[in-house]
Amino acid sequence: MGKPAPVSPLAPAAFPDLPEIGGVRFATAQAGVRYKGRTDVMLVSLAPGTTMAGVFTRSATRSAAVLDCQAKIGGDSAPGAAILVNSGNANAFTGRRGVASVEAVTAAVAERLGVPAGRVFTSSTGVIGEPLPHERITACLDDLAGRLAPGGIADAARAIMTTDTFPKGASETIAIDGQSVRIAGIAKGSGMIAPDMATMLVYIFTDAAMEQAVLQDMVSALNCSTFNCITVDSDTSTSDTLLLAATGASGVRVTGTNVGFMEALRRVMLDLAHQVVRDGEGATKFVEISVTGAASDAEAHIHAKSIANSPLIKTAIAGEDPNWGRVVMAVGKSGAQADRDRLSIWFGDLEMAREGEISPMHDEARAAAYMKNQTIVIHVDLGLGGGTARVWTCDLTHGYIEINADYRS
Repeated sequence: MGKPAPVSPLAPAAFPDLPEIGGVRFATAQAGVRYKGRTDVMLVSLAPGTTMAGVFTRSATRSAAVLDCQAKIGGDSAPGAAILVNSGNANAFTGRRGVASVEAVTAAVAERLGVPAGRVFTSSTGVIGEPLPHERITACLDDLAGRLAPGGIADAARAIMTTDTFPKGASETIAIDGQSVRIAGIAKGSGMIAPDMATMLVYIFTDAAMEQAVLQDMVSALNCSTFNCITVDSDTSTSDTLLLAATGASGVRVTGTNVGFMEALRRVMLDLAHQVVRDGEGATKFVEISVTGAASDAEAHIHAKSIANSPLIKTAIAGEDPNWGRVVMAVGKSGAQADRDRLSIWFGDLEMAREGEISPMHDEARAAAYMKNQTIVIHVDLGLGGGTARVWTCDLTHGYIEINADYRS
C-alpha cells in the first residue's frame, strides 16, 4: 500500500463514544496479514443465547467467507457465537484454498472460545485474488482470546479498515418498558461501494432479546432504505457482509411490532451508511439524490442510482459545476419511465429546470455558489406518480484514481 490517505474532509470530528453491549467482548491484534505496524484482525465473542442475522452481497463471485456466513445464519443460538474479521486480504477468488482458509480459521476460533464452528462467522476485506495467509491469524488467537473485553469496540472499528481514512461507529439507546436497550455498530467501507443486499463490512450489536426470524426480517427490511441506498463508485464488492447480533443481555424482549426499536436500528444503520459515503475514496462532497413523482418507488430508486452513479455528474460536482443537463442525461438513460416534458430539477432549493426546459427561475451565479458547499442535494421530480427514493453518494475526484492506481503496491 502507498502512504495513508489524509482523513476525509467529510469525516466526523471524532469517533463516537459507543456504549458497551452486554454479552459482547472485543479484541484486536497485529497479525501482519498485509499491513505492517497496524491492527488488522478483530475477534468478537458473543454470549450464549445470541441470535444472529445478516445480509450479504449477491455478487456472483462472492468470497468463501460470505458463502460460509450465509450457510450459518439462522443456526442454534444457545452456544453463543463469534466473529473474526481480517483486513488487507479479501480471500476472494482464491478457490479451494479460500475455503480451506475459512475452515481453518473458524475451527481455530471455535476451539479457543468453546463454541461450535457453525457459530463462528468470518469476514475478510482487502486485495482480491491472493491466498489468505490464515496461519498468521490463527497464530494470534490465543492472545486475542485472552484479551477479550467489553470496551474494545473502537479498536475493532480501526482493525477492519482498508482504504478508510477514519473508523466508523454509531449507536442508539432507547427505553422499552422502562428499561434501556442499547444498539452499537461499526463499519468499514470507502471504495468498491454499490451494495446489493448489504454493503462493505458492518457489525451491529444490541442487548435486546430477539427471535432470529424477527431480527432477520428487521435487518433485511431496513437495509433497503439504508445501505442499499448508497454508492461511491457503482462497484459491488465480493465481500459485502452485514451481521447483526442480539445478545438478550438487557432482558428486554423485542418483537417485530416494536416501532421504536426498529427506528433506532434504522438510525444506526443510516448513520453508518452515510459515514461510508463521507469516506468515499477521494471524496470532497456528500451528495443526496432525491427523486419524487416517479411511477413507483422502485422506479424512483432506479433513477436515483442512475444519477448517483454517473461519472459525469460526480465529476461536475467535484468541479463545483451546476451542470443540470447531466442530470437530464442520467434520468433518460436509467431505463425507468420518464417524460422529458414533465421533468423538473433542483440543486438545493434552486430550481434549475421546470417541466422539460430551463427554469425561468434559473440563476447560474447562485447555483455555482451553491456547488461550493460540502453537502449537495439534487432533487428531481418526474411528474408521473407518487414514487419516491433517496440515495446518497459523493463526488469523483482525482484522489479516487490515486488511491486505486496503487492499491496493490
